[in-house]
Amino acid sequence: MVLLQLLERNLAQILMQHVDNFVPNIKTMNERVGFYCYKTDIGTVRKTNEDVAMAMTDASGDALLFVCDGMGGHNKGDVAANITCEVITSEFKKIDRFLNNMDVRLFLKKVIKKANKAVFDLANNDEKFAKMGTTLTLALIRKNSLFIVSVGDSRAYIIDDSVIRLTEDETYVNYLYHMNRIKLEDMDKHPQRHILTNALGLYKNLSFEIDYYHYNNNRIMLCSDGLYNAVSEEEMLTILTTSMSIYEKCDLLIDTANKNGGKDNACVAMWEVKKDEY
Repeated sequence: MVLLQLLERNLAQILMQHVDNFVPNIKTMNERVGFYCYKTDIGTVRKTNEDVAMAMTDASGDALLFVCDGMGGHNKGDVAANITCEVITSEFKKIDRFLNNMDVRLFLKKVIKKANKAVFDLANNDEKFAKMGTTLTLALIRKNSLFIVSVGDSRAYIIDDSVIRLTEDETYVNYLYHMNRIKLEDMDKHPQRHILTNALGLYKNLSFEIDYYHYNNNRIMLCSDGLYNAVSEEEMLTILTTSMSIYEKCDLLIDTANKNGGKDNACVAMWEVKKDEY
């Protein structure tokens, strides 16, 4: 009940925070100059926006990006996404600096479990929020280390001279594909392609992995399925490798999704390093 009262006081404010936000250049510990932006859009068909995106840095310049795509429709998928955002951002703001990469892993395990518990508890203690949940795809950049967490079917990409997807969709059709029960070309049109096999808030004990990559000033993009289903990888590459500012690229990605149909909410969070710093 305390959690519900807190949400009722803050939800309107939270919802307004993640519509269209950009932040200027940030200098990291190793003097890398980076830019981040994030944006979410309701699309052209849906009546509510259940997508949330966020990007921020800590006092030392380590960068955190994440996107959430709420699920549950009438059962408040937007609430699940915004609870997750509020938990992660509030915990990250408490961080002055990470001591080492193990410190990063411990933080991610703790904060994602805390977000899952907050969503799960509300969904199981209040009938109007029953079965709500959210995807979560998160990137944390510390010096030359990149940590990726993905729950559900939102995605993370490295985009430089090509588009490299870092995450694998946790969906029923992906399960069928890996079991050799459907072909790759049948996945996009399968009637059960939107069914998730994992999401934050659905289970008391959430299963997730923390993947590590060496970071070499790469361009990072996270997005929900509303964006990658509407914007091809070729279009992503064209947009993100132009000379436009990161803010213009963020806008153009969303605009392209809407021009290509905009049937779903879409969100994106991006990080890129100033070119003369490469």
